[in-house]
Amino acid sequence: MATVLQRQDVDYFGAGPAPLPTGVLEEAAKALLNYNGMGIGIVEMSHRSPEATKVLEDTKLALRQLLDIPEDYDVIFTQAGGSGQFSEVVYHMVAVWVERERRRCEQLWSATSMANASEEDKFAELEKVVRQNLQLDYIVTGSWSLKASQEASRLVGKDHVHIITDAREANAGKFGVIPSEDKWNLSRPTVLGAGNEPQPPALTYYCDNETVDGVEFPGFPKVLETSTPEDDRLVVADMSSNILSRRVDVSKFAAIFAGAQKNIGTTGVAIVLIRKSLLQAPLPSPDLLRRLQLPIGPVALDWATLAKNNSLYNTLPILDVWIAGQVMLRLLQIHGSAKISGQENTANTKAKMIYDVLEAKPDTYQVVPHRSVRSRMNICLRVMNGSSEHEDRFLKGAKSLNLTGLKGHRSVGGIRISNCKSLRPTIVLELMFADNAVSMEATEKLVQYLKDFSVS
Repeated sequence: MATVLQRQDVDYFGAGPAPLPTGVLEEAAKALLNYNGMGIGIVEMSHRSPEATKVLEDTKLALRQLLDIPEDYDVIFTQAGGSGQFSEVVYHMVAVWVERERRRCEQLWSATSMANASEEDKFAELEKVVRQNLQLDYIVTGSWSLKASQEASRLVGKDHVHIITDAREANAGKFGVIPSEDKWNLSRPTVLGAGNEPQPPALTYYCDNETVDGVEFPGFPKVLETSTPEDDRLVVADMSSNILSRRVDVSKFAAIFAGAQKNIGTTGVAIVLIRKSLLQAPLPSPDLLRRLQLPIGPVALDWATLAKNNSLYNTLPILDVWIAGQVMLRLLQIHGSAKISGQENTANTKAKMIYDVLEAKPDTYQVVPHRSVRSRMNICLRVMNGSSEHEDRFLKGAKSLNLTGLKGHRSVGGIRISNCKSLRPTIVLELMFADNAVSMEATEKLVQYLKDFSVS
């Protein structure tokens, strides 16, 4: 008869869906049956009810407090996960760029003979501007930023997608480094007509932490810091796997998005932080975008539509928002006034514990990414230089101790230790290490196993 394990018996280090705090799941079980004494479960109540609205507002407030989100940013909850945002980023930012350029053209033309030109002639000129100047900058440092850039190419065409740097070119065809910023090939601001001010690309995109490859940016890239008003880059970041693990200066970004399942909550909801000015910016008509052969996104993912409707344009999974909110509230309770700084210290401590033992046993363990960009959240390694025999033995031995979720992503293999949802710390053999539900005790148990295996 198979052994029946209890939740407390297992230490799970999976990358995503990542482990959740047991206390949150216990409260969720109660909420499923009878939410706040309403006599119905949270998944049965209307997403437009006062109770659902309170869930949304409480979760937004907790997130604002944790990250010190400025008032000129909106918080949106949406569906389709982080991958859905690969598309929405392009839909929205390209539309904002097109309308901005259209208005600049109109202003420029007003002082020339083009002021009296036909609408067809004006459209032809605008089409030329789009064809020549529309540029989306992508920093490719791992599997997820690569996929995002590929989606952008699919939507607007590869001629409009500029790869600032591809880390594989600096690392023998594999991810695992972030090239020095002085080697990046940034798009230069474009100029529309004589005497007009240069304009930056429609967006500059990067993934802050690559869960598959174990690469994390040490901080905001210095080369993307705004130096002059005309070079005000609209930076968009995917923070799905390290949001709420360290302090972030939100004001440096046009938008930040995160699928909740890796470091905040459950599969089913994504969170977007976006400047209100970009939500309020005038957008071109769908007819104009069609004529320009540019994509028009589904209204259910449209940031401006969602913001106007308090994220409730369609039926939002309120349970998923509630769970994310409960995780955030617990972080506030645990760390108090330290807020995310407290969580950052916890994540860093656990990651250091693991990296220290790996570095002490170089004959047994080989960390994949370069030391300068090693992720605190996803620790990726090989055992005995990638020996399938030894890695299988490692995983089998870990499972015998109920240390699970350590197998590396199917696309790269190896081991990944994930530190996701650090309210109950856990680790995985690609070493994903600093999210919100992996406990210090679980980390210590894993560290001991790493030591024991290296001498077995």
